[in-house]
Amino acid sequence: MRQQIIIPDTDLGPMFPLGLGAAQAGLKWDGADADRLFDAFLSFGGNVIDTARVYSDWVKPEIGRSERVLGDWFSRSKKRNHVILFTKGGHPDMNIPVPDLHLNRLSRQDMVYDVEASLKALRTDYIDIYFYHRDDKSIPVSELIETLQSFVKEGKIRYYGCSNWTSSRMKEADEYCRRMGYRSFVGNEALLNIGYKYMNPLADDTLCYADSEMQEYHKNNSRNLLIPYMGICGGFFHHFLEKGEDSVKDSPYYTEGNIRTAARIKELTEKYGITVSQAVLGFFTQQEFPCLPLYGPRNMENLSEVMKTFEIPFEKSDYSDL
Repeated sequence: MRQQIIIPDTDLGPMFPLGLGAAQAGLKWDGADADRLFDAFLSFGGNVIDTARVYSDWVKPEIGRSERVLGDWFSRSKKRNHVILFTKGGHPDMNIPVPDLHLNRLSRQDMVYDVEASLKALRTDYIDIYFYHRDDKSIPVSELIETLQSFVKEGKIRYYGCSNWTSSRMKEADEYCRRMGYRSFVGNEALLNIGYKYMNPLADDTLCYADSEMQEYHKNNSRNLLIPYMGICGGFFHHFLEKGEDSVKDSPYYTEGNIRTAARIKELTEKYGITVSQAVLGFFTQQEFPCLPLYGPRNMENLSEVMKTFEIPFEKSDYSDL
């Protein structure tokens, strides 16, 4: 069982060990439904909400839909100060006819545009942790860090992090910040889940996996919190266990290794009398480094279910040989 998370050398306060991922805000839930879900998340003890400027621009016609929904709730509820708010900028443009995920928008001009748009949509004066959503290795780390430092100085963001950066680039950033006396990244959003080790590569090759090198980085650097996304493997284990192999044959997780993992997940549901979601998310409670996975709930019942994951007395042996 993992206690609440504190990022060293910050004043962000204790974080519930699961963040609410809002990529589906405005699609699966909006208006009063979204308000009820956000309110329930707080009532269950949650306090971290993650969004991005680009969520979910791939569904026309609205731009910045997720941030707008969250901003609506902040405006109506007056609960902005109850939330540790994450958002991200610099993602490739998803509004052009044929988006190219390799065309990053990380220039200072792009980032100023994105952070200002995020602040306006979210109806807030500041962002707790602001993330680069992708990396562009043609831009020196020093230049990228200085852009974020300028946002800190202006009071637009409190801290900054990265999403889909390699371990080597994070180390470059850490070293530059050490020389300059800056705080450096406080969070790293990367792909990690119970099935990642055996999965086939995803079509999007701009995503970064929390591989063994990155996990070692986080073991040795607790000042940068690992924030895993895709925590439930796209529902692969739910479908496999409930509907059988035919329902998952097109999934990148459909491998011999993950079929063995599915058998272990079924054992855990029986051992603890829990759901598949809880068994899959329990993986994060037994890592050798702190991590705060993100989860996008389908509805209120689903949210209530996953928030109880951290009351289950999982053991390291439940996941150690996967």
